[in-house]
Amino acid sequence: MKKATKKEIEAIKSALLERYPEAVTELSYTNLYELVVAVALSAQCTDKRVNLITPALFDAYPTPAHLARADIEEVKRLIQSCSFFNNKAINLVKMAQRVVDVYGGEIPLDEKELTTLAGVGQKTAHVVLIEYTEANLMAVDTHVFRVSHRLGLSDDATAVATEATLVKKFKTDLHRLHQGLVLFGRYICTAKNPKCDTECFLKAYCKSTEGFKPR
Repeated sequence: MKKATKKEIEAIKSALLERYPEAVTELSYTNLYELVVAVALSAQCTDKRVNLITPALFDAYPTPAHLARADIEEVKRLIQSCSFFNNKAINLVKMAQRVVDVYGGEIPLDEKELTTLAGVGQKTAHVVLIEYTEANLMAVDTHVFRVSHRLGLSDDATAVATEATLVKKFKTDLHRLHQGLVLFGRYICTAKNPKCDTECFLKAYCKSTEGFKPR
């Protein structure tokens, strides 16, 4: 597959920033704690589904201290319509317990410290920091991975490697580019039946319509 040229990369970057100048997550949250929980739940689950789950969850456990004392079976019941709810419930309670025990009940706004929390890997930490602090970071989900490969921005086999490539090629405005790539992949450059002829504003740079997935 052909790779995007430097000129094409700059054009793609400009087009994404123009189309999505103020793009933010579609997850619903009111504070950092709620954002971390919502992002953790969104792994292999749609934002729309997460937004249906979290109101009752946050009503029952409004703070890390409440969640740290939660009965895991009750947490499972509240999030059971989410994929991998068993593991996610266990991780949410463990996450809250560490936040209380180690960080005094406050979610740490540091990548390394965030990734010490149960269920919070690099991608989740980056998404949180991108959304909450507008950090110049990139995070690669299935949408970003697919779009990056279709546009010839990356030919990497994994999400982590793709992230590093995008950081190297885009350099700046990464937080806005991440959000823009997510929205572009979610609504236009979809896995099945991408809207190539009707809505795609990046069609001139497309190298493939294959449904790329990270290994």
